Amino acid sequence: MTQTWSQITETAQVFRRTLHQSPELSWQEFNTAKAIRSALTELDIPWRACAKLGTVATVGDALPGKSIALRADMDALPIQEATEVDWKSKTDGCMHACGHDGHTATLFASAMWLKAHENELKRPITLIFQPAEEGGHGAKRMIDDGALENVAEIYGWHNWPAIPFGKAVCPEGPIMAGNGTFRITLTGKGGHASQPDLCRDPVLAASAVTMSLQQVVSRQISPQSPVVLSVTSIDARSGDTVIPETATIGGSIRIGSANDRAQLNEAIKNISTQTARAYGVEAVVEIFDRYQATINHFEQSSIARAALKDSLGNDWLSSATPTPIMASEDFSYYLNEIPGAFALIGSDDGNGHDKPCHSPHYDFNDRLIPLVTRFYARLAGAPLPVGPPE
Repeated sequence: MTQTWSQITETAQVFRRTLHQSPELSWQEFNTAKAIRSALTELDIPWRACAKLGTVATVGDALPGKSIALRADMDALPIQEATEVDWKSKTDGCMHACGHDGHTATLFASAMWLKAHENELKRPITLIFQPAEEGGHGAKRMIDDGALENVAEIYGWHNWPAIPFGKAVCPEGPIMAGNGTFRITLTGKGGHASQPDLCRDPVLAASAVTMSLQQVVSRQISPQSPVVLSVTSIDARSGDTVIPETATIGGSIRIGSANDRAQLNEAIKNISTQTARAYGVEAVVEIFDRYQATINHFEQSSIARAALKDSLGNDWLSSATPTPIMASEDFSYYLNEIPGAFALIGSDDGNGHDKPCHSPHYDFNDRLIPLVTRFYARLAGAPLPVGPPE
């Protein structure tokens, strides 16, 4: 039985809140995958498992030509929820603090709408429900398992609490930064705190390395380049009267291009080793590249902007939001393989949906579900729901 537009959005909202109550971390989305697959089966939409916990479904699979793919991520975060909503997480130490429950529910709403209008589609539509976006490289595993077979272009989105509700950004070129982490292990000579002259103090060296690293962006990287370097931890735990043998520095980088990454990585290595040497300490630098920058393709970003205008209205652009933002997304893997575009769509409606992603106080704005379903319907070439945007 075909559902009405209001029934679809209400069903998707219930689905979202159910997912929110039972969050699952990256590569642990067993029940989430089961719920998605059961819903698709009930809609008579063919699907297959991909990368074990991911799901690739197709609406209009008998239609000719290559498909357009629409993507949602599914994983939660290891954060203790601090909201008091009725659908609060029931899993201790785990919550949907980034809105992936909402992304999944929106793609589910899109599946319902597209299935109801399958005979009006001109080409197949691939629906990608992806696990492990939060640092788990889920997109890469999905691609390796054939998620992009027969797909010509791909589109995705992320809710963004720093953008007003009904506004969005979708630039040509970079929209989100690439990222990486680093670990610097400093090894000296420990001893008694009363005899620092007989030691080679890794704590002092770690302090100097930290101060030097914080000057890299302002002094060695072009001010036109979107780059962030943050030292986020120094671990040199010891007794109050003991100078330790080792200290470890951890941190994160955000970059806008592969060239920026190479330059920043080299600077981290050089500054750390040379500064440590000046203090008589040895430094071992480990750098872990994570995601590349998410870079929209020219034609597809133009298509996405037209769809955003149709979905959000003429005044859709959040001109006050600079891009790229320095958060990262593994949607970059898809855009490195095929043309596509990614949008950031605002959730701040003045009703408490301004809490940032990854905050224990965050909750997805359900008003985005009908808004973004319209956006996806437009991209898929399906008719838009009658009536104004939410």
